[in-house]
Parts: sequence; C-alpha cells; structure tokens
Amino acid sequence: MAKPTEIELPDGTRIPILYEDRVVMALDKPPGWILGPDDWEHTLRNLPLALQSSIHAGDYWARSRNLRFLKHVHRLDAGTSGILLCSKSQGAIEPLSRLFAERKVSKRYLAVTDGVPKKTEWSCDHPLGPDPREAGRHMMDSKAGKEAHTDFRILATRPHTALVEARPLTGRTHQIRLHLMASCTPVQGDELYATPHPEGMALRSIGLEYRDPFTGKPVRIRAPVAEFCRRHGFAVPAEIEDRKKPSPEAGKPALGGRSGAARALGPKPSEGSAGAPSNPKPTESGE
Repeated sequence: MAKPTEIELPDGTRIPILYEDRVVMALDKPPGWILGPDDWEHTLRNLPLALQSSIHAGDYWARSRNLRFLKHVHRLDAGTSGILLCSKSQGAIEPLSRLFAERKVSKRYLAVTDGVPKKTEWSCDHPLGPDPREAGRHMMDSKAGKEAHTDFRILATRPHTALVEARPLTGRTHQIRLHLMASCTPVQGDELYATPHPEGMALRSIGLEYRDPFTGKPVRIRAPVAEFCRRHGFAVPAEIEDRKKPSPEAGKPALGGRSGAARALGPKPSEGSAGAPSNPKPTESGE
C-alpha cells in the first residue's frame, strides 16, 4: 500500500507532504499554525506538538514510514503558509540547520502587498532587530540591527495591490514583512505591521533549494501557488508556473502525490529515523 502523501491531524487539518527523502520531509504548512512554544497552554494550533502527538499515537501516515521523529529546522510565522522543512532524525537536525545558518539554502516566497511598489525589481538591505517598545515586534535598526538582504520582483499588479516574489538572502525574523513595509507596501493582512485581512496574511513560501548535507545531491522543493494566487485575485504568472514541478534531481514523483510533490531516497543519517526528540532552536526563516 502506498504511503500517504498528506498528514491528517485529529482536528481534520490536512497537511500535504511536498517532498520526502531519507533525511527530510517537507510539509505545506497551513496558515494559522505556530511552531512554538512547546506548550499546549499557549495555543491549540501548535504544529510541532500536533505532529509529535500524531506520531506517538501511531497514526498511519507516520506508522507506514516507521517514523518516530519529525522536527522543523527553520521557522515560518504563524500566518505564513508553504514549505516547512523537517528533519526525520535527531542526527540530521544540526547539518540541516547549518545549511540555513550558512546561507546555503535558496528561498523563494510570494507576497501580496497593500499598494503597488514603485519599482518592478529592487533590493532592501535595512538591518533588522527586536523592537524594544513591544515584545514580538521587530524593526529596522541601522545601529544595533543584524544584516538583512531581500531581493524583490513584481510579478503582477491590480489596482492598489501587487503580487511580489521575494528572495531573502539572510534569515532574520519578519524580514520580508519589514522590508516590504520599508517600501510603503506591507504584506496584505499583516496584522502586526499593517491591517488585518479576512483572508489572513498573504505570504507563502514556494521554493527551497539546497544540497543534501549527506550526499551532496541538489534538492529542489516547490509548493503549489495556484490556490494562493486565485484567493488573492491573481492568475498564476507564467514565470513561476513551472516552479510547481520538481526538478529531475529531486527524484521521482511520490505515488498519489499532488503537483510539486517528490520523493528522492538517499542514505540515512547516522542516527536513523528513530532518534529521541529534542528541542534545538530552529534557524530563523527570513520572513
């Protein structure tokens, strides 16, 4: 029997598995789920705890893979959807996290903006750091902020809004959101830095590329974009339409998988998939 190509949580939430090999599993994270803290008292939509509970319960998606461990190695904000890369073993966490820390992962996002940016292509390199005036917020800080760089490109426009591709070269907290705000065109629905929207925050991780830290082989992961574009009133631009498809290096499509799903098998990391859970600090996402 084929392994499930999605995870069904007890509340009915279905999370597509976009890519899987012996080291990682890439999930299509739904908006509204947070990646911490590890305490149910803070939220009932804590994705790491929901996944851990499902694995411990022996749910079929995990049992069919003999999967005993799954931990994200970078962060996405609660309102952001799209690719979330997870390690399938304790031993692979550090090598995978190091890829993000050393900027060896190419990341691509789609954002819908409030307002139309003045330039069709531009870069922003404002340093970023915590906002001392309000916990949880960050700000552009030229004196004490950390280096941050994001490249932007407009893909389509409508009256008073635009569909923008963002490529963060660094991985600071809220990076894309703050760098778009610097252009006076914040992410639509960003309730922290702009105005809430009925559809939520219009930010989606659509692409990750890196070299497997154990085999050296290139890995290319893509998330579907059609539903995101449609929900925000845009057609899928031709220049990103093919990015839903996995590259030849990413392996053969998973049986029964959605567009963009792939499975490539490589050697297992030293500790295998049965490593004991831990709670290392994931790398910042670059949102």
